Amino acid sequence: MSGQDAGRGGPRPTTSTDGPHRQLDQCAPAAVWGELVAATFEMDGVVEGHSQVSPPSSRAVFLTDLLKERSAETSLAPGRRPEPVHLHGVHDTSIHLVLPADRGDQLVELGWAEPHQHGDFGTEWMVYGPRNRHELEVILGLIAESIAFARGDSCLDGQRDAVQNVVLAGDHVGQDATGA
Repeated sequence: MSGQDAGRGGPRPTTSTDGPHRQLDQCAPAAVWGELVAATFEMDGVVEGHSQVSPPSSRAVFLTDLLKERSAETSLAPGRRPEPVHLHGVHDTSIHLVLPADRGDQLVELGWAEPHQHGDFGTEWMVYGPRNRHELEVILGLIAESIAFARGDSCLDGQRDAVQNVVLAGDHVGQDATGA
């Protein structure tokens, strides 16, 4: 089985149809969400900030080495400080990020994501909050992919392969918040 065959288990969460694009159910357990936030801001070359385009409870991922976007489709806040990712608050737990359109389409097919309601470039995606530790690892890999995409890193394919390996390694269906 390839990584492209390994989807997120279960039905898609319900998401909002108006206002800020948010996840309404199947949210991450608080402990898993806390791990997501901590691990995201431990990644090299990122710093936490207030999102420029999302509600105040959201946490922006800013790049310490890039003060201007490479191109508008690599940021959730085009024309401002590059914001390739933002994490929504504990009552939502979804993640908005940018990825190449073909990669986002693949994630939609696999049940991990949906197009962002307010996207302008076809590179903006909502990734559903992790329900367990296996999904947490997958989503941390997707966040790393988004950061690499924003930077124009040539390691984007390596990030994608690492995420596919995590997807293949875990049986995420039926796991609880501890990954058991």
